[in-house]
Amino acid sequence: LKPKPELTSDSAGAALTGNTVTLTCHMNLSTGWDFYWYKHTPNSETKKTETNSYRVKIDSVSDGGQYWCRAGRGKPVYYTQYSDALWVNVTVTPKAVVTVRPDERVFRGETVTLRCDIKWEGDTEWTYRWEIEGTSNWYRNSADRCTKECSTSGADNQKHRNAVSWCSTQEWNISSVDHIHSGKYTCTGQKNTQCSQHSDAVTLNVSAEAQAAVRVSPQPWLTEGDSVTLICEVTGSSTGWTFSWFRDDDHLSDSSRGAGGSYTLSPAALQHTGVYTCRAERGRPAYYTKYSNTQPLWITGVSRSVSLVVSPSRSQHFSSDSLSLSCEDQSNSAGWTVRRYTDRNTEDCSKQTGSTCRIVSLSTSDTGVYWCQSESGEKRHPLNITVHDGDVILVSSVDPVIEGDTLTLHCLHRSTNSPILRADFYKDGSLIQNQTTGEMNITTVSKSHEGFYYCKTERGQSLHSWISVRGLGIMIDFMYVCNIIIQYVTHKQVLSCSPVSAASSSSLLVTAVVVSVCLLIFISLVLLWRYKKNK
Repeated sequence: LKPKPELTSDSAGAALTGNTVTLTCHMNLSTGWDFYWYKHTPNSETKKTETNSYRVKIDSVSDGGQYWCRAGRGKPVYYTQYSDALWVNVTVTPKAVVTVRPDERVFRGETVTLRCDIKWEGDTEWTYRWEIEGTSNWYRNSADRCTKECSTSGADNQKHRNAVSWCSTQEWNISSVDHIHSGKYTCTGQKNTQCSQHSDAVTLNVSAEAQAAVRVSPQPWLTEGDSVTLICEVTGSSTGWTFSWFRDDDHLSDSSRGAGGSYTLSPAALQHTGVYTCRAERGRPAYYTKYSNTQPLWITGVSRSVSLVVSPSRSQHFSSDSLSLSCEDQSNSAGWTVRRYTDRNTEDCSKQTGSTCRIVSLSTSDTGVYWCQSESGEKRHPLNITVHDGDVILVSSVDPVIEGDTLTLHCLHRSTNSPILRADFYKDGSLIQNQTTGEMNITTVSKSHEGFYYCKTERGQSLHSWISVRGLGIMIDFMYVCNIIIQYVTHKQVLSCSPVSAASSSSLLVTAVVVSVCLLIFISLVLLWRYKKNK
């Protein structure tokens, strides 16, 4: 009886395209035998080998199918029986994918995780091989295994690169990343003798420490009731950060306002005035950026008791000129001092006597925001003061302009201390009036007139000043209250379904009295406002 060989494959499960499968024809026979290999049918000889192993290159799914083997020797050739058919199933090779947490752009000291994923529907467990570009070479040994050869010589960072080479887990963690970890990373998966396709390279860029930066929209000067948004960003990175906000170095606990890197104040109130900074963090353990630049935010409004009086009353001043600032409180001015924010420093105003600050000779370092502050830390009436060492300044109101009022701007020259004869005026960088007599008037001011203004002449250009516009404020609030009272009285009258009587007449009388009183008080407020305006 002719002997019958047994055909086996080194691939457990399906073979993957791009790999090889080693077939072995097992026989308990003496030497001198040749081995014959057949594919699809036992009548079509595919290959003859002197050993009992045959490596099949799997280029496509069509390379799968039934295989047989048999042995033979002598002349004429004496053949054994055919082996039983062996099915070789072939599947398209999946491709590995590398992902990086928290981002491909990271900063020194962060914890980085690289993960290798293979889209595979089967339940086979994969092992993984990692490579960083230019440090190690992949090769196939005689058994066509997914292995790699690693160099142990080189610079200090070779330790890291060798560790990458030997890593066989799905995730590769770097606890405190540094510049030496920068590079292009790839991975490959292996199941038994079969390998996945190489992943595309992912470039890990390691930069110096992360820096947060804050900006404001639409501008840092506001009127009570306006809305403003502070935006915190990490320079060169936008993935996975959470943000913390600080005002005057105090942490702000209302983190819901800081979601997504933005901090919105709507409506803005006087107590929101201050110097804001932010910081970002991400990862576990948390990695923190450096603190951002400082961003002052100044909210002006009607203060019924405290005001900052500036003399001369304008926002721009020439260097070497003198300046006086006083906190005036209708009840007790002794409890207030003048403070300022200049060049990122918050400090008391120099040369201060009681509630008055006198600067004999201004310099550009005196440019900043000045306000009144109580002993308890309450801030009131912040004003922007700009000192220019050039020859031209813009003269404008130091306080916000009231809606409906007239805005008057002058272009002033240092040597004459009088308006310049011919000047161009600009708002937000756009020319709005040219070749004037050095003065510009805007009648019936509205919110749309808010912006940065400056003037330009043949002798020079002024610095920019922010012009703020404020509503009628208390008069509007008062009329609203009157309206509520009138509605309430009228509503009560309507609810009383009785016919006209002495009671209903009394209600009508009350309504008439309320309306009259409201109108008289409103007229008084308007007259008072006009008096103060023309004073």
